[in-house]
Amino acid sequence: MSFVFLGLAIALEISATMALRVSEGLRHKKWIAPILAGYIASFTMLSLSLQAGMPIGVAYGIWSAIGIAGTAVIARAAFKEPLTRTMAAGIVLVIGGVLLVELGSH
Repeated sequence: MSFVFLGLAIALEISATMALRVSEGLRHKKWIAPILAGYIASFTMLSLSLQAGMPIGVAYGIWSAIGIAGTAVIARAAFKEPLTRTMAAGIVLVIGGVLLVELGSH
């Protein structure tokens, strides 16, 4: 169940971040409530993942790595933001580091 909560936390965090981008840095005030709700719900799901027994290092690592990768890919597709080979290599390195943390926790 901890991975279900973590998956929801990741999806909510990416959604809130995309809403932050749509709001143009909070210039459009109507986006403030959905952004706050998304981040609060994300942290709630992250805490439920921890309560379900996932170690914090693993949970936070996965949450941040997939959040970074997902945000970069979605921003590229939705907003035509840059995603260079160097950036992609960095994302791969972050994900690789998280995998090493996960493997090391067992």
